[in-house]
Amino acid sequence: AVDETLANQIKIGQTVALAEPDPASPGGERLLAVLAVSEKFKYDKILEAEKVFRTTDAEHPGVARVYAQGDVYLAGDIWVFDRPLEVINSFTDIRFTPAETRRLFAERGWRRVVAFQTRNPIHRAHEYLQKVALEVVDGLMLHPLVGETKSDDVAADVRVASYQAILETYYPMDRVLLNVFPAAMRYGGPREAIFHAIARKNYGCSHFIVGRDHAGVGKYYGSYDAHYIFDEFDPRALDITPLFFEHAFFCRKCEAVVTAKTCPHGKDHWVFLSGTQVREMLARGEMLPTEFTRPEVSAVLMKGVQGRNGK
Repeated sequence: AVDETLANQIKIGQTVALAEPDPASPGGERLLAVLAVSEKFKYDKILEAEKVFRTTDAEHPGVARVYAQGDVYLAGDIWVFDRPLEVINSFTDIRFTPAETRRLFAERGWRRVVAFQTRNPIHRAHEYLQKVALEVVDGLMLHPLVGETKSDDVAADVRVASYQAILETYYPMDRVLLNVFPAAMRYGGPREAIFHAIARKNYGCSHFIVGRDHAGVGKYYGSYDAHYIFDEFDPRALDITPLFFEHAFFCRKCEAVVTAKTCPHGKDHWVFLSGTQVREMLARGEMLPTEFTRPEVSAVLMKGVQGRNGK
């Protein structure tokens, strides 16, 4: 999307450059791609917000982004020449393209691969979902998102470090691939869950984990709206199988991670921590309960949060 002033300077059939500032050349730019403009049109931001995010509330971070962007869309064929420097220079040892993951899966003999999307650090409930899913497939691709997120989300380097802290000790590394996902979060709930599934199909995965309030924010979506939306699509068109999971948590009575479907005990025995509670505990220098996350992860998070707060 561009503003009207710039849009008026661009003609249908024209080729425009997509670039970023070049730090090696003050005032210069790095060419990333070119766009052959075949369409140029205004759009209804309120309608787009309603269709994509199911809300027009400007407090929703995805809606706010739509409202803030330019009023004119440019469309056409794109030829990509290079990746942004931020992509080239970060997470270089665990950043694989869809072509690379497909090759890796084939080399490892993985025919059925499940992907796990997250914008959060690893904790016991996520570990439970991942390992339950791994029981029925050949391989697991852990795919933490490292693009733009809300300012109060845990930083990308910290959430990735939380996985790296425990993988070799607690996961079968011959059946797991850690790979960062370069997309940004739009907090679109159900529709973003569909996008996330299709993206993982492109990476070569056959299955995709969909948990509670996938890609949600605030109170905009129901806890399992991201499950129900898959009923609106032809499974053959999506060509990836969703694995639906309910909210998982540690039960002190069961002494295990469970869901309400598998645990007969009440909430008095269940360990819940909100994101706010986690951030407050870490900021005070308190380790998180071992029922919530492993000590190795807690140490990584504490270091990250306190570093962010200048302690």
